[in-house]
Amino acid sequence: MATSLDRIPAKPARPSRVGTGPAPPRRVPLPLLLAALCLALPVSLVCGAALGASGISWAEVLRYLWAGLTGGAIRADEVPAYTIVWELRLPRAVLAAVVGAGLSAIGVAVQAMVRNALADPFVLGISSGAAVGANAVLIFGALGALGIWALSTAAFLSALLAMLLVYAVARTERGLTPLRLVLTGTAMYYGFSAVTTFMVFAAERGEAARSAMMWLLGSLSGANWAAVPIAAGAVLGGLAHLGWSARRLNALAMGDETAAALGVDPGRLRKELFLVSAAVTGAVVAVSGAIGFVGLMVPHAVRMLVGADHRRLLAVAPLAGAVLLIWVDILSRLVLAPAELPVGVLTAVIGVPCFILLMRRRSYSFGGI
Repeated sequence: MATSLDRIPAKPARPSRVGTGPAPPRRVPLPLLLAALCLALPVSLVCGAALGASGISWAEVLRYLWAGLTGGAIRADEVPAYTIVWELRLPRAVLAAVVGAGLSAIGVAVQAMVRNALADPFVLGISSGAAVGANAVLIFGALGALGIWALSTAAFLSALLAMLLVYAVARTERGLTPLRLVLTGTAMYYGFSAVTTFMVFAAERGEAARSAMMWLLGSLSGANWAAVPIAAGAVLGGLAHLGWSARRLNALAMGDETAAALGVDPGRLRKELFLVSAAVTGAVVAVSGAIGFVGLMVPHAVRMLVGADHRRLLAVAPLAGAVLLIWVDILSRLVLAPAELPVGVLTAVIGVPCFILLMRRRSYSFGGI
């Protein structure tokens, strides 16, 4: 028996071409797009392991990757190059893919949750909350007993505290409303940002302040294999929940009254999305810093290609975000090599003009949100 959710339209009705209205945008076939992205992802990972300031040939890179995957042997004189490829570049590329996928998927969820086309994973104030904990480690040496886990642990714990604070302030007797979530998250963002700015100015060591600013602008320079499982587990769990909730997201994007009429509890779904978004955002920000524009730009670009159906969006957006962030990270290492640019700087440089061009397209209406 069909449920009310089965009657949710997969995509908005196409506008009539009679008169002055814009022609409907042409959609890319979903199987073709998924096949292209599934091919681009492993190719991008290999490129992420091969490209960098150190001159290592493609043949050597492929041999080192095969040795790492199969447990093969390498010569003693190859250990430095092997370490660069397998222990430094590859985990960095993998982590970039995980972070890009997480930010893109949560961007889709947050835009549906607050019904705001300008929303992204950081609109809830979680990232700026994580920055407080990260700066406490980088500048003041907090949680030093945890060693290499101090930064990610402090960032994640402060992100969870920020989530609880935002939830406590935004929640009313009617539940979590979109407007209160946006306003509370924005206010908390500025509040936490003020705290982190004060901490940077209070730093006694210039190098500590520089490291803090690098983290605030987003960086994958500290990536290692130990950081991958935690971030990947959080992102995969979030993707699983969002994929299961795709039909309910379609209903929520139409408005609370329509969603309720279709059998979806908007308050309960918004609470679920808030918890998932906060957990995933906290996990990825803890390992990469605050990388902006990915969660805002990728969902809109994907909507332009496949439409507003969240089943399609959540199939394509994580793959697109993963590929995008791998290449942005590659550029961050190459533009000023051997120096390195913060990843967040390049995502803004790329994202601003792309987003402006997207808004200038008459045929795009931000997915009906």
